[in-house]
Amino acid sequence: MNTGSIQVDETLARYSDLLFGTAITVYVLAMFLFLAALAGARARKLAPAAEMVTADGATVAVDDRAPGRIDGPAPRRSKGSRLAAMAYPVVFVGLIAHIASIVLRGVATDRAPWGNMYEFISLTCAACVVAGLVVLRKPEHRPLLSFVLLPVSLLMFIGGRWLYTQAAPVVPALKSYWLAVHVSIISISSGVLLVSGVASILYLVKMRWGANASDADDSADPLTGKGFVAGMRRIVAHIPNADALDRLAYKCVVFGFPLFGLGVICGAIWAEAAWGRFWGWDPKETVSFIAWVIYAAYLHARATAGWRNNAAAWINIAGFVALLFNLFIINLVVSGLHSYAGL
Repeated sequence: MNTGSIQVDETLARYSDLLFGTAITVYVLAMFLFLAALAGARARKLAPAAEMVTADGATVAVDDRAPGRIDGPAPRRSKGSRLAAMAYPVVFVGLIAHIASIVLRGVATDRAPWGNMYEFISLTCAACVVAGLVVLRKPEHRPLLSFVLLPVSLLMFIGGRWLYTQAAPVVPALKSYWLAVHVSIISISSGVLLVSGVASILYLVKMRWGANASDADDSADPLTGKGFVAGMRRIVAHIPNADALDRLAYKCVVFGFPLFGLGVICGAIWAEAAWGRFWGWDPKETVSFIAWVIYAAYLHARATAGWRNNAAAWINIAGFVALLFNLFIINLVVSGLHSYAGL
């Protein structure tokens, strides 16, 4: 397709779309593997001790796992551990396809590949997955990636199904190097902050139902109707403790908050160059500022006695909601200067 003087490579654009769909499929597969890992998690079961008859005829137990024994049976890995080990590399396969989709989209259009809502959501979701892989890299935390991949898969499905835009050059107003700087920073920081929101939601779930979930019946099958509730309880029971979730949420905000603030500053500089003013209280600017204030309040609450636990988590979730509101409602419903091309 030829638009003006810019030639769009349709072949690369089709490959980009194909890889985007592949990434969604792989993410969903990994998500279910991780959920099954949580539902199937059990305490390690040790092999029974062997018996030995002494010279006087007495029978004593022999621990085959005692130090120095190399011929005894090793502890069996749980079903959940095996599933988690399978799912983790699957996420990387999905991420490679996802990043390749973004790169091919940029090469096909000869511009930064985040000039419309479809591309912006794709970049934000890729940043969310990368943040999740980094923050949840410890083996005991990896199954939590299922709860990161759930909103990622949903957002990507919405983007691909209802917000998809054909590969094309951007409108003249977006032809600036600030598109690459401002939008990429906002996308990356939003992805990191989405991981923080997921961690805070899980924190509140663990605080509310964690105690009762620990009594779930390990023999229940979460994939059958009768055992579904028990399976969900087992999933909650095997989520890391609330303190670990609180720390994960806090670390993400510590990284994403200043990055988000930098993105807002870059946007103000771009606005001055494009529209002759740094700040005009456009709906997108206003909600971005509100989200920034909410995350600042979260960091303050996290450091304040009496607010560190549930109250801080609720504030963090409010920031999570503000980000999603800014992403969809402001861009798609409210009229403003920050409308993406192609919508």
